[in-house]
Amino acid sequence: MTIPRTHARSVLAVLFVGLITSTLSVSTLSTSATAADGEFTVRFSKTVRAEPFTGRVLLLFSKVRREPRTGPGWFNPELFVAQDVTDWKPDTPLVFSAKTPGKMLAHPKPLAEMNLAGYRAQAVARFNSHVRNIGTGTGNGFSQVVVISGANAKAPAFVIDKLVPERKFAETKWSKLLRVRSQKLSKFHGRDVFMNAAVILPASYYDQPKRRYPTIFTIPGFGGTHFGGSRTSPIAENNERGVEFIRVLLDPSCPLGHHVFADSANNGPVGTALVTELIPAFDKTFRSVGKPTARFLTGHSSGGWSSLWVQVAYPDDFGGTWSTAPDPVDFRDFQRINLYRAGENMYVDAGKKRRPLARVGGQVRLWYQGFADMEWTLGPGGQLHSFEAVFSPRGKDGKPRLIWDRKTGKVDTAVTKTWEKYDIRLVLERNWKTLGPKLKGKLHVIMGDSDTFYLEGASILLKKSLKDIGSDADVEIVPGRDHMNLLTPNIRARIRREMTTAFLKNHPDRQ
Repeated sequence: MTIPRTHARSVLAVLFVGLITSTLSVSTLSTSATAADGEFTVRFSKTVRAEPFTGRVLLLFSKVRREPRTGPGWFNPELFVAQDVTDWKPDTPLVFSAKTPGKMLAHPKPLAEMNLAGYRAQAVARFNSHVRNIGTGTGNGFSQVVVISGANAKAPAFVIDKLVPERKFAETKWSKLLRVRSQKLSKFHGRDVFMNAAVILPASYYDQPKRRYPTIFTIPGFGGTHFGGSRTSPIAENNERGVEFIRVLLDPSCPLGHHVFADSANNGPVGTALVTELIPAFDKTFRSVGKPTARFLTGHSSGGWSSLWVQVAYPDDFGGTWSTAPDPVDFRDFQRINLYRAGENMYVDAGKKRRPLARVGGQVRLWYQGFADMEWTLGPGGQLHSFEAVFSPRGKDGKPRLIWDRKTGKVDTAVTKTWEKYDIRLVLERNWKTLGPKLKGKLHVIMGDSDTFYLEGASILLKKSLKDIGSDADVEIVPGRDHMNLLTPNIRARIRREMTTAFLKNHPDRQ
């Protein structure tokens, strides 16, 4: 589990993933939506889509969001229901009724048990299957906001007559958009697929037109994208011998969540595309030192796992990674679950106690089953299923094979066996004779000893494994730190100093 984050945003800001400011259209209806007669109708206008739609339609309810479509949040999810449709035609009513619960998915309880008086409500249709975001995903349809305010009136009717517009990257003097059509990913998916990145230029870039720079490639955590790299000023540098870096904020988002730049059966050859397509395009367009010894990786959370994976998978192409609070790097401790052990359950432990998923201030804030149920109701693109999308083979239905039963929580060890090729600890152990010399001095992992998402156990196992095989990797477990407060100014500054040192070691004549 990861918290969405980029290098330029605070952790607190991303607790409300996808929350954006938008124009509010509210119509207030006096109606009852209690267990007795909760019923809603939804239709979509042919002005937004002329052809029938097959996919998921949702009704989201909120008391805190001006537009419910911007939710739900991870730590404070509210109420919503969903229904899958086939060949749903424009202007044809679709009924959400408490009297027919079998047709719906609902969270956190059935519609018949929801007392919705006082809630804002909004309908969303996932028209665009190529985006992971729901109510804020480009091309998805959404309705007006209805305030459910009382009793004794007709049931609310929602009209999906708006589309989420495409988000444009705000280029500035210091931030440029790098957009590359990937031939490999386009061939895999059978459609045009583009890789995006924000390129942040150093302060001297325009004043010293012949100078070339080392590069830091940053991979955001779950929910983060290249949009976080738009800046109106360069990043302040105070490095040894005046070294400055170009920074590249990559976009790891994909229809099934976060692809972590790992080639996979479901997301395609995203790692290969990064190394063979996007980076060559970057080196051609910007004044980088186009050598592996001048390329460095970093990332937090899912970006932490990604940056470590890319360094291990492509050891000759990068000069080192500084990976912070990575997702599980040893699947024997997948947030305290041993995925290889027979009889494991994602929802309860051996003592039948329910498994926590996240803690804040030592108090459990999320439970595994509740979070999994929420994601399942929302549909593809969530964090947990994102792991399956990367690590699992594709099933006969064309979807990633599930590693656990969504109703019972039982782990399917036949599927988790196939995950071994993405288990970073195993990959290193099994290939150390080849990888060891190539990764000397390149592996740096930093993890808090009380990670919010219980990720520290896997990093501790990785630390022991690397020591046992004779690696010089630096795996640091920081006392008193969690997922949110790990990246202190001192740690950030230290990472930059170590990157500078690594660069100067191989390029002593460069500034």
